[in-house]
Amino acid sequence: MIARFLRATPGGQWLVLALLFAALAVADYSLFGLTDIIDQRTGDIALRRLAASRAPSDRVVIVDIDQRSLELMNEQAGSWPWPRSVHGELADAIAAQGPRAIAFDVLFNELDVYRPEHDAAFADAVARNPQVWLAMTLNSEGEGARVGDMPAAIGAQALPGASLEARAPLMMPLVMLPHPEAMRGGLINFGSDNDRIGRHHNRYLEHADWRFASLPARIMQSLGKSLPQQQKVMLNWRRGWNHVSYADIYLDSLRQHPLRKPDEFKGKFVIVGTSAPGLMDLHLTPMGSTYPGVEVLATALDNLDRGDWLRETPRPTLLPLALALIALVSFGFTRGRSAGQIGAALLMVSLAVLVAAGIALSQGAFWPVYAPLAFAWACYLGATGLAYLRERAQRLKTTAMFARFLDPGVVAELIERGDIDHRASAAAREITVLFTDIRGFTALSEATRPEAVVELLNRYFSRQVAVIFRHGGTLDKFIGDAIMAFWGAPAADPEQAAHAVAAALEMAAALDELRGELGGELDGLGAELEIGIGIHTGHAVVGFIGSADRLDYTAIGDTVNLASRIEGLTKGQARILVSGATRAAADGQFDWQDCGSHRVKGREMPVQLFEPRPKTDKV
Repeated sequence: MIARFLRATPGGQWLVLALLFAALAVADYSLFGLTDIIDQRTGDIALRRLAASRAPSDRVVIVDIDQRSLELMNEQAGSWPWPRSVHGELADAIAAQGPRAIAFDVLFNELDVYRPEHDAAFADAVARNPQVWLAMTLNSEGEGARVGDMPAAIGAQALPGASLEARAPLMMPLVMLPHPEAMRGGLINFGSDNDRIGRHHNRYLEHADWRFASLPARIMQSLGKSLPQQQKVMLNWRRGWNHVSYADIYLDSLRQHPLRKPDEFKGKFVIVGTSAPGLMDLHLTPMGSTYPGVEVLATALDNLDRGDWLRETPRPTLLPLALALIALVSFGFTRGRSAGQIGAALLMVSLAVLVAAGIALSQGAFWPVYAPLAFAWACYLGATGLAYLRERAQRLKTTAMFARFLDPGVVAELIERGDIDHRASAAAREITVLFTDIRGFTALSEATRPEAVVELLNRYFSRQVAVIFRHGGTLDKFIGDAIMAFWGAPAADPEQAAHAVAAALEMAAALDELRGELGGELDGLGAELEIGIGIHTGHAVVGFIGSADRLDYTAIGDTVNLASRIEGLTKGQARILVSGATRAAADGQFDWQDCGSHRVKGREMPVQLFEPRPKTDKV
């Protein structure tokens, strides 16, 4: 049934291919999501390009616990982790400059049992500086504390069905237990997509019908900023951040006369975190495989402050684009366009889509257009492969068909040039037709063994067909002991008449050679072998003619009949006779012997005939 549909429907194979890819696209977008990674990884390239064009933020400063700080602070605070009082002193020094917020990207969930006085000093510093915010994480495992026992300052929000008895594995800053009212904090959890690369900021996470906000979200809420409604937002990355070494800030604050500007952090968001490789706060992001967690937090804070997080278009809304591009490819092949033309058109459309997506990205919108483009190009490659296989099968079929009539090497060359196509219907064109027949063959064969007759014909036909092919002729058929050939089809030949006459002269010479070779062989048949050749140039219908089950490449019409009649007139006249039309078309290339006018059956007017001879130079 499918095969009949493909044969009956113009371009049916392209329609089936398009429907197959369309079904794959629908299934992928609605069920499997296998092409998510194409949108993700190709989108990462676009995100990196966008990030490179964005200037460092003028609102966020990172106080970096870098490798330099770890070395410089050894004498003052010892090895890492430093006493918490050091962080408290830093918080006091920065808070004095009037920042909008100070966020610690460092967990204080465990008490320092050996130095409790330092924990207390830090807790006091946080309590007296309401701009200070602390980090928390919500674990995926563990029972955790009762939410009802958690300080209100952590900002847990009850959802419908929430119970105070519920427990959450929340890692709170327990160092603040002396001042639970100052346990201001939020989550710094950074999740990843299904390919393990983190691209989004979770504005909140939920557990046991309780919602816990992120650290950037809580800071923005405290400042009265409006936040996105969705649970997570796509981060709009930057390449550079304003990093200040922790040691430089802390040690300068201990001087009687600080050297740094007194308003360095005024109106800024200050994040205290680490980029030191040894502290291992590194994440896999579109910006790289070792992106510091403090910069992830800085990105989220900056995005929420500016409101310039990326508005991500849901993938399913791009399904129509994928289907439209697949339809475009199918339409091109159905209309008979070449693979090169369709590829060029698809390339232009793809570039237009990518440019539009790039402009949208620069305006804060992420369009996942890469999977639709991948579907379109996959469909194109599939169609190109199918077209190649069909073309190859067509060429093999055409070669096999025309090899019956032409030299195989010539067939391959003509097909490569596009000069012949077996699908072309029969059409009228000018050709030169040659008929040759063995004279008195019936009488000869009646008196000779059948085996000898067959061997003679095989050797004779082999010689003559080789000559025809050598001169670019097309073998039409064998008719008993006769041969019909023509020139000018399937490939046009402006010298067809001359080639046909040259072939006839060589066929006559080949006959003489065969007679000499045979001598007395084959019951003496070879010595008595004689032929006549008739040639005429004119219009005939040429092409594949026949039934649906059997087609022959042949020529029909008056030109063919006249060539056959001329061959019949050769007896008693000459071995080769050509019509006046052939002589006129080949004039100047041979010498001619005028053989007079002759009446031909089926024609009212007599036909002027000539005997061709090889050209001789006159002295």
